[in-house]
This record gives sequence, structure tokens and C-alpha cells, in this order.
Amino acid sequence: MAKKLNLLAFDLGASNGRAILGKYNGTKLELEEVHKFPNGAINIQGSLYWNTLGLFEEIKTGLRKAIQATDNNLACLAIDTWGVDYGLLDKEDNLLTNPYHYRDSRTDGLLDEIFAQVSAETIYQLTGIQFMQINTLVQLYADLLYRPWILENAKSLLFMPDLLNFFLTGKKFNEYTNSSTSQLFNPTTTAWADELFTKLNLPREIMQPLIFPGEIIGELTDDLKVEFGIDYSLPVVAVGSHDTASAVAATPLSTENSIYISSGTWSLLGMELTEPVITEASRRANFTNECGVGKTIRFLKNISGLWLIQECKRSWDRQGLNLSYDQISEAATNTSFASRIDPDDPSFLNPADMPTAIKEFCKRTNQAIPETYGEIARCVYESLASSYKRTLDMLEVMIDTTVDTIHMVGGGIQAEILCQFTANSTGKKVVTGPIEATAMGNMLVQLMAMGEISSLAEGREIIKRSVTLKEYLPL
Repeated sequence: MAKKLNLLAFDLGASNGRAILGKYNGTKLELEEVHKFPNGAINIQGSLYWNTLGLFEEIKTGLRKAIQATDNNLACLAIDTWGVDYGLLDKEDNLLTNPYHYRDSRTDGLLDEIFAQVSAETIYQLTGIQFMQINTLVQLYADLLYRPWILENAKSLLFMPDLLNFFLTGKKFNEYTNSSTSQLFNPTTTAWADELFTKLNLPREIMQPLIFPGEIIGELTDDLKVEFGIDYSLPVVAVGSHDTASAVAATPLSTENSIYISSGTWSLLGMELTEPVITEASRRANFTNECGVGKTIRFLKNISGLWLIQECKRSWDRQGLNLSYDQISEAATNTSFASRIDPDDPSFLNPADMPTAIKEFCKRTNQAIPETYGEIARCVYESLASSYKRTLDMLEVMIDTTVDTIHMVGGGIQAEILCQFTANSTGKKVVTGPIEATAMGNMLVQLMAMGEISSLAEGREIIKRSVTLKEYLPL
């Protein structure tokens, strides 16, 4: 029987970060949150940044708590975060500037400038990635235009999980799954798309060697071991460091015709494939080919997700309502459907006030204007489910298949109203769970690195034994 292992997963999202301890007994994973901290954009003179050093301090706090909780008996740890954002280091490995937040406005309008130099068709053929102004490609181009002195002094580009791993280990790598989100990586050749760097005059030499999920990045540095009072080797593992890659790794896909929806700040709807789908149809539909654990392809579309509800809640909190997400869902359930928005409309990317933006969209499109928080939430949940339906229909056509089951994972599945609306809208069976898909996927790859399991399929059986899945049928 496998030995018992204590695993530590750091799961950093757009709104918060958590340190989650996983106790593996050879059959199941048992999770315990040992630390939670807020995350979000820091606005400095109109520009949006991540509080990178603050995040690292929170990681150290989480690690300290995990060491205490396990009586100094951690097997390994790993970090996953969102994609596309990065830090730049100079020749002495100093962080040159604080990493920008992907919602920063410096990339506004730059896609058209890029297309004037390299066609959209060429970029998509090389990378298979959907066009979004948040992509690393566009952000690096913004650096080239607006702060070339930074790029001139940059010697290393590290995506956010790579950067945090560097702080822990002193080792510099670009992890495979996160690299694939950049729109600078070729999923067919599993290498950087050198042609894009050349045509856009971007510095190819700042990219780091690739590391793949299941490989060991390095050990905790000696100074950190002294700080934490540990005298043993603590490996830091490369996992699917793009949070969606980890979430999909833990999704217990039931059939070959199952799809997943990773539901959080963003909604990621897609199918796990063995080869990328890079066609004119997939380009026009803005589907993406991100790399997954086990060298799979996550053929998916990024859709705006519970960001809409999160921002509404933030607005209502400012008004003193202080609603829980359960209260918001209940109010939506007790309200009739009246209007629908396009969750991916640019007006919802980063509005000053989300409820106002939703009302203005409904007014602009000659619909009933939602007024109460229940009406606004109902509008959002119905709109997300409709968006899933449209995306699913496109996916079925592009890969010539009929989907039979939708697996929904992530924190968003706690909004049962959204799960039921998704079943209703798509006419498909919806299976939900696990909520902690990202952390569990992170841990499955740690188990691979420790030699405890040998495949994704084996890991998904652990998931089925560890959580209770719930079904929703169309009404």
C-alpha cells in the first residue's frame, strides 16, 4: 500500500489565494485549507498591477502553517495561478518592475496594430490560441511600445507561477501549460513560436527552458529552510501551473464525449483532446488550444464567468448590503427571467460599477432593465448558461461530435442555480464536482512526481473516491 503523504497546493486566483493541505492515504485525498488571503489588482496612477511580493509573503505564511499542521512532515509543494501575466528579471535576477494585471488598459487597441504586422491567420496557425488583449503576446508588445527600456534590460521572463517558484527555489523555468496560454507557444511543435518573436521584434532570448508537469523544479532554498526551521529536502513540483490545466486534470470525465466547464472568475468550456484543432472555423469561433497535464490539449473557449457576480457583490457591499453568495443565488432563484446580456461584451471587462454596466447593456439592447440584486443576478446566471449553450454548439460542430455529459468543476458549482440553468439551456446532463478541482489536480501531479501514481486516469479514480459528485438533468 502507498505510504501516507502530506502535499501542499497553492492555488492563486484572480480574487484570492489559498494554501491547501492534501493528506493522501494511498486511496483518497483529504483536503484542509490552512491559509487564505485576498488577491486582486492594485491601482497605481491608473495602471493595474499584482502585489507580487505580498503574494510571496502570503505563500510563506501558508507554508509555515502547513509545516506546523503536519508536524514538519511535508512531502512536497506546488503552485498554480492564472495565465498570461509575467515578471521580468534583469541579469542579476532582480525583478525589474511589478507585474501588470491582465486587466490593465495598456493593451487596449493593440491587437489591430499587431495584425498590421502579422496576420491573425498566421498567429493562430502558429499558436492555436484565441485572441484576447490580455494575452502575453499583446502585453509584451505593449512593453515594446511603451517601456522599451524594461525589455532592453530584461534577461528572463517568468510567468506568475514560474516567478513564485523562482522565489522559492532559485530555479528559472517556464512551465509548459502556462507557457501555452501566452500566444507565443506552438502546441504542435511543443516549442516557442520563434517566427512571432522575430516578426514583432520581441526578445526571444528572455524565454526560459520548458519544464513539464510532474517534474521537480528544485528544492526550497537554504535560506528559506532556515527561516522555516526545516532540515530536510522539500521539493517544489511543476504541476499544471495554469489553474485551468490543474482543474481539468482533476475533472473525472466520464466518457470520450464529455466536456468540462471550469467555473470560477472565468468560465472555461472545452474538451480534452490528444491533438490541437487549428482550423479556420476554430479561429473564427475564437477557440483556443492550451496544453494540459499529460501532454493533452485543452480545446476550449474562455468565457466571462463569475467575475460578473463577484463585481456585482463588490458593488452591493459598497452600498452596505453585505450579501452572501448564497443570498444572491436565492434571490435570483425567486426572480423571473426578464433580460439577458452578452457576458463577453467589452463593457463588462473592467467597469467602474458592474450592476450599472449590466443595466446599461439591457437599456442599450431594448430589454427590460433589472433593478433589484435578485433580478441582476438572475440575468447574469441565465446569460452565462446561454453563453455555455452557444459555445457548446460551436464545439460540437468543430470536432464533429455529440456531447453527452457536461462536467462542471470549481467554486462556481456552489451556485446550484447556474448548474441547473446550464442543464436546462444545453439539454445535457450536468455532473458537478469537485469544487476544489484546481487544488486536487495540483496534488495529483505532485503524486505523479513522487512516483505514487503513473497516469492522469489513475489520478481521476482517486478524485472519484475522494468527493461526492452531483447530477443535474435538464428541466
